[in-house]
Amino acid sequence: MAFQNKNLSVIAYANGFTLWHYAANETLTTITASGYFDDVKTLMNSGDIVIINASDSTSIKKVTVSTNVSVAALS
Repeated sequence: MAFQNKNLSVIAYANGFTLWHYAANETLTTITASGYFDDVKTLMNSGDIVIINASDSTSIKKVTVSTNVSVAALS
């Protein structure tokens, strides 16, 4: 299954930072694959945070936007 815009919500926004929530009936591996969030590339910024509720796990990831949108563990 592909990215579903209806499953993405803004929890908070301030000073150019957005805290997102995404919930879908897909695995965390699928959702965190590079390019999964490319449909909303113009909305997301590097440094944003996304809380992901996947079918097999829940995780908090940092967003990086370059050629593709990618998410990775917070460091």
